[in-house]
Amino acid sequence: MDDHELTKLLTDLESDRVERKASVSDGKKLRQAICAFANDLPNHKKPGVLFVGVNDDGTCTNLSITDQLLLDLASIRSEGKILPFPVLQVNKRLINGCELIVIIVELADAPPVKFEGRVWIRVGPRRAIATSDEERRLNEKRRAAVCPMIYDLCLLQPLLI
Repeated sequence: MDDHELTKLLTDLESDRVERKASVSDGKKLRQAICAFANDLPNHKKPGVLFVGVNDDGTCTNLSITDQLLLDLASIRSEGKILPFPVLQVNKRLINGCELIVIIVELADAPPVKFEGRVWIRVGPRRAIATSDEERRLNEKRRAAVCPMIYDLCLLQPLLI
């Protein structure tokens, strides 16, 4: 994702692809957002972006960004609270004169992704726990991604996948 696209996302409203956080003080909400972006329930087939160091209105919070902070955020990927592990990039960026952290979350190949055993999704600009019907849709996305690879098995035993 280039700086032009990131700038466009940062200056637009929060959506089912974009979330802003002023700080990293609420790690639980950061993880919920990462999980929701990985699930990509709206099926944008584009990554979700979490901007850390900006207020909801897009103004800079002047967050002190250190190597340790970047390492801590990157470690979210493999700490085991979000399963399957999400694919994400954590970078320090300078956008419109604001130094911030950009977390780009790729959509999962095998949804649903869960944080602490719960499936999180984006409903417009907010996070929410998925309903059973939404979880079913995410499971169908996984099965649809797997079926072309093992077409015969899917036809014979679709309930095993």
